[in-house]
Amino acid sequence: MKDSSPPSDPLVAVTTDLADWRVYPPLELPRILQVALTEVVQHGYDATSIRTIAREVGVTVPALYYHYENKQAMLVALLDRAMGIVLGHCAAALRDAGDDPVRRLSALVEAIVLYMAHHSDLAFLDSERRSLTPGNRARYFDQRNHLGRWLQEAITDGADRGLFATDVPGECSRAVLSMCQGIASWYRRGGPVGPEAMAQRYVRIALAAVEYHGTD
Repeated sequence: MKDSSPPSDPLVAVTTDLADWRVYPPLELPRILQVALTEVVQHGYDATSIRTIAREVGVTVPALYYHYENKQAMLVALLDRAMGIVLGHCAAALRDAGDDPVRRLSALVEAIVLYMAHHSDLAFLDSERRSLTPGNRARYFDQRNHLGRWLQEAITDGADRGLFATDVPGECSRAVLSMCQGIASWYRRGGPVGPEAMAQRYVRIALAAVEYHGTD
């Protein structure tokens, strides 16, 4: 049996000590990063101006550069924060789920969807990964790949145990992750379906995708 516990990772370890992994507190960011996030979400990374960020924050451009070397550094800081949050919650969810593949897959999907719903602006920045420099992009993918690997391990384990009928666990894990990440592009709080209900819907969809039919 494979060890299903999350790997020891400095980024994940920062945020795994959570009272409840289903709870996503309001996002708190330094003023510069909050403005940068708003600008990038509204206008895109390329169209976001350092001068505009400085003006909205109420500082000079040189003062802004004192905190962040350039616009790329702001994007990296935001993506680091995003990965710290979602990986931390997912790692805690996996620990809570234990060894059972159905619980692991369900907990992962629930944690990811709750993140996408509660922090949709931050999660939307994944679409700006193309704007990262090669080194920063590689580092970001190293972090992001934990999600895909944890999903695939849960699905593969479930298939090996005869709980999931799918014979394509790799494709299933990519499909499940893609559908969860897509939520950030359209979901807005205050709509007819809250984050918790949406997460449960996506858990059912994920279990259907891996052809889980329950146990006798």
